[in-house]
Amino acid sequence: MLLASHPADPDTNRQRASRDARWMALALDAAEPNAFYAPDMLVAALDHLDGKHQVHVIEAVAGEELIGLLPVVRHARHGRLPIGCVGNWMHDHCFLGTPIVRRGVEQAAWRSFLAQLDDAPWAKGFLHLQGMDAAGANAAALEAMSGQQRRGWREVHRYERAMLQSDLDAERYWDTQVRAKKRKELRRLQKRLGELGTVEQRLLSEETQLPEWIDAFLALEAAGWKGKQGTALSCSPNDSAFFRAACVNAFRGGRLHMLRLDLDGQPIAMLVNFRHGEGAFSFKIAIDEALGRFSPGVLIEIANLHAVQNDPAIAWMDSCAAPGHPMIDSLWAERRTIVQYRVALRGTGMKGIRRKAAFMLANKSEALARTLKGQP
Repeated sequence: MLLASHPADPDTNRQRASRDARWMALALDAAEPNAFYAPDMLVAALDHLDGKHQVHVIEAVAGEELIGLLPVVRHARHGRLPIGCVGNWMHDHCFLGTPIVRRGVEQAAWRSFLAQLDDAPWAKGFLHLQGMDAAGANAAALEAMSGQQRRGWREVHRYERAMLQSDLDAERYWDTQVRAKKRKELRRLQKRLGELGTVEQRLLSEETQLPEWIDAFLALEAAGWKGKQGTALSCSPNDSAFFRAACVNAFRGGRLHMLRLDLDGQPIAMLVNFRHGEGAFSFKIAIDEALGRFSPGVLIEIANLHAVQNDPAIAWMDSCAAPGHPMIDSLWAERRTIVQYRVALRGTGMKGIRRKAAFMLANKSEALARTLKGQP
């Protein structure tokens, strides 16, 4: 279904509240955590980042029970190819694209997603899925369903990014995974920073503090290189509104994990994480670049390590970082494999012929490009 705009009449507000409650009930029973598609962040993104209301939110239902949620958008092109397709919605601040599906009925959810896309007249070409966990429940269900239906399915890209998942406590993990030379250097930097004033690590705990913490994070991020490049959240009213709404939603649900490192009461590094289920997702980090010689980003990651490993409710944290990130890759030893898939859509008549041709053309173009690059 195509989500409507956001009128303020009471009936619509009641409908939105009912929808959000259904989505949250699904998210709390998700087979695979994804904070970016859970209602805290998804509703905020729909309200503030889907300005032209082009996002279709597909609901998979079994009887009267909601069993799956997948936001998708149409693409006029697929990479360099002038081929239209449909893909899961990965806006600029979304770092995982796995749908929210109910635990135990993953294949049924995917059967419904694919059937609805097959029937949708607006779904051109094929389904292009980004940001999927190769070892996750969604990938397994999609592969199984594609095999059962003899539906074309192909992995088109993969990479690894850092994650934190260990039974070790913070001190043992730090001693085991980080080189002794690096630990010694960081202790020296912590000592030197302490010579400038009072250094304090803080974890957000009170809702009354939330507006000030959000303002502080936006200001700190905007003062650095992201502000100069125009990519800081505060550079866009829609981005900053999304961030504020997502933080408020998550805090009220007990799913916001926000840290700061202060020097004489002023933040010099801040880190925002969002939780879903047993997992957590590292969303954004901001530092005072004037104090870059003290590595405040690494110092707050040390605080984050202790906060995560000392919290029994968090089993793992996804860095959401780019592959080969020099800082986080040196601190976290575990890796998560992120993949993209291309999935064929079906249809009758010319619609089916066009979809089949688009899928085959994309596959052949990719194979030719690999051959020209000397890749297997």
